[in-house]
Amino acid sequence: MQTNFSIHQLADPQIAESEKILRKCVHCGFCTATCPTFALLGDELDSPRGRIYLIKEMLENDRPADARTVKHIDRCLSCLSCMTTCPSGVHYMHLVDHARAHIEETYRRPLSERMIRNLLAFVLPHPARFRLSLVGAYFARPFAGVLKRLGGPMAQMGAMLELAPSRAPLRSAMEGPATFEGAAPEPRGRVALLSGCAQPVLAPNINEATIRLLTRLGVEVVLPKGEGCCGALVHHMGKEERALADARRNVDAWTAEIEGKGLDAIVITASGCGTTIKDYGFMLREDPAYAEKAARVSALAKDITEYLATLDLPAPALRPDLTVAYHSACSMQHGQKITRQPKDLLKAAGFAVRDVPEGHLCCGSAGTYNILQPEIARRLRDRKVANIERTTPDLVATGNIGCMTQIGGGTDLPVVHTAELLDWVHGGPVPQALAEGPLAGRVAPAPAVEAAE
Repeated sequence: MQTNFSIHQLADPQIAESEKILRKCVHCGFCTATCPTFALLGDELDSPRGRIYLIKEMLENDRPADARTVKHIDRCLSCLSCMTTCPSGVHYMHLVDHARAHIEETYRRPLSERMIRNLLAFVLPHPARFRLSLVGAYFARPFAGVLKRLGGPMAQMGAMLELAPSRAPLRSAMEGPATFEGAAPEPRGRVALLSGCAQPVLAPNINEATIRLLTRLGVEVVLPKGEGCCGALVHHMGKEERALADARRNVDAWTAEIEGKGLDAIVITASGCGTTIKDYGFMLREDPAYAEKAARVSALAKDITEYLATLDLPAPALRPDLTVAYHSACSMQHGQKITRQPKDLLKAAGFAVRDVPEGHLCCGSAGTYNILQPEIARRLRDRKVANIERTTPDLVATGNIGCMTQIGGGTDLPVVHTAELLDWVHGGPVPQALAEGPLAGRVAPAPAVEAAE
């Protein structure tokens, strides 16, 4: 793609990076075949290629974002399926991130949009605020349907209430800062575990299962002091300074552990967070105080399944005798290129694993997308659920809390984190979604594996 940026524009590192990305695009259109919004809407401007044209025009002309550009960029899920498909190596993620930051800086949204986006940014990255908000959501949830029918910002509020759990879990006893020593005779490593922000409120059992599993394998797990939200949520809303502040805080927390007792990995159980943390080196590349530290952190970041695949796991303690539909989160398969490890681990644990048709298409969660774009998100969720149920599984496994919440809202199948399933078959408790769901009679008690095997 030919570009026409001025020398003055290219002096800006962000513009220079985006110009390099734009020049790689050859207009081939392969990305349109795998873009969820183009598949649904059929509008070229709701495809990666169309959005690239809009971004190029906006940045080259050095102009504020307009309503048309904002509309189509807002509709982008950042699922990154286009990056998996692109034969030219166009780094669409960095380009659309730059566009969102430019929109946030130059475009004044309607008051209702500003209010709901600021509310999400104020509440979701902070566990204490999020827990408190769920109390209000519990009482307001009966009005979700009415709000959705009103349309506009009311529909967004309705979607937000529908996503709130009817019963909020109790606060975990395993919250940090804390250190959990490995239980095996021989130490097998030391890792930091990202606590996260929304996940420990909605599903604290995920990190609990991860800690049990890793310590049982002899890995010491530390929840560092000072760590917080990874910054993905505000980053994808274009609030770049807040995202960078989150990144710096976490880099400081993990660097203290790296320079103290050392870390073999920074383990992450939410793949959306993992994609962002692995990008810290890029995000902070222009910060002389953090560039090197951030690159080191990104190099150590591992999804839980990515890390477990490097360990020699023992034979399962029981036979699950269950068929799992594995939903590969977009941030897992497209953002981090992790496709094999989760399925291999589940198969080795004794599950029958089935791939989901159209597995490359997003479920519609995408951070706050299912709140800010509820209609498109609902259509994507229903399409995803139909494909999952076509495989006739007993349950769904995935590695991202957003996908679990989104898919769980459209099916009666239990939706369980991969780490919970692995913890269970290796000696941990039955995951709550199985113990209290339609599979309760099949999972407790479970038949033990005979010693001869």
